[in-house]
Amino acid sequence: MGASGPEVTPTQTLPRVSPWVGGRGRSDRPAHTGPSTRCSQTVNLQVTGLDPDRMKLDSPQCLLDQEEVGEAGDRQLLEPETWRTYAERRNALRKFLTVDLSPQLLKRHHARVELLRKCSYYIEILPKHLALGDQNPRVLPTTFQFIEPQKFQRMKKVGATQAKIQLLLLGELLEQLGHGRSELDALLESPDPQPFLAGWGLVEQRLADLSAVMDSFLATMVPGRLHIKHRLVSDINATKIPNLQVTLSAKTPVTFDREESVAHQDWASLRWSVTLQPAAPEQFELRYKLLDPQTQQERVQYSIIPVAAYAFDVPNLLPNRSYEFTIKRVEGYTLVYEPWLDSLTLQTGPRALEGPAPRRLGKLGPALTTPS
Repeated sequence: MGASGPEVTPTQTLPRVSPWVGGRGRSDRPAHTGPSTRCSQTVNLQVTGLDPDRMKLDSPQCLLDQEEVGEAGDRQLLEPETWRTYAERRNALRKFLTVDLSPQLLKRHHARVELLRKCSYYIEILPKHLALGDQNPRVLPTTFQFIEPQKFQRMKKVGATQAKIQLLLLGELLEQLGHGRSELDALLESPDPQPFLAGWGLVEQRLADLSAVMDSFLATMVPGRLHIKHRLVSDINATKIPNLQVTLSAKTPVTFDREESVAHQDWASLRWSVTLQPAAPEQFELRYKLLDPQTQQERVQYSIIPVAAYAFDVPNLLPNRSYEFTIKRVEGYTLVYEPWLDSLTLQTGPRALEGPAPRRLGKLGPALTTPS
């Protein structure tokens, strides 16, 4: 008879055990030996051999949520007043990230910056007593006749430079906001309470800096007055017109309707729109060209068409070929910067068969048989 190993037949009842509940990252602390009200139970362990498959617990384990365990441990290690301060500051940071710098808000700002990068920028010259957008179109020609052309061309270059700088600045400020939010979000998820206690001054300064960045971002998003060093009007004409202010304005881009724009066998039906419909009708410039021309005659498949509407049908296209179409506003005298044009590539349909259906030539051959 061989020995089967140690065997314990009676049921052994272990004393009540209260596991120490520590903060996150503090599992190496000594176990707390006092009574516990959160997890206290009698464990009956029956051992019939050394085989671990025969070991079982007669009662379920007490499972605690990891975050609750960490907060409970932090609360035990901190004084009540210190814990209250810690909790209030964490809530303040969470509110800032949820309201003032939420992911949804940053996503909307990203979309607005992308839209501004596609806008067209113009110079607006107005008497100082008029607000932007209140000018009468019949007054502008009268104003322009007193402006020196060379100074106005220099002013247009200044406007283009300022528009480019503003777009670059918007991208940089938005990147700073994204990085700042990532830093604060990591701080909020950290179990270390010290940044909310001894280091809270640095956190407050970071919040103030990000608020200032957001204010600068919102102010930069609206094109404003141009910074001019010289007068646009000569001293001789200065008394004939009121004081002028020069501002930079933006128009939303012109984009093709990709669902309604289609190509047929030898013509294309195009539709486009703008985000904000202007009060006055606009003039557009539609361009198209044949891609990969094969002959000299095909190389002339290119045209510029002025259109005073939001739709146009392009005729006389070659069948089964690809064409590129672009749309934009007609370039005006006050345009200073146009960084983006919408383009669309369409392929015409194949040439339709003409005349009667082709006849079969010869006789039908015998059906093929499959060898068995």
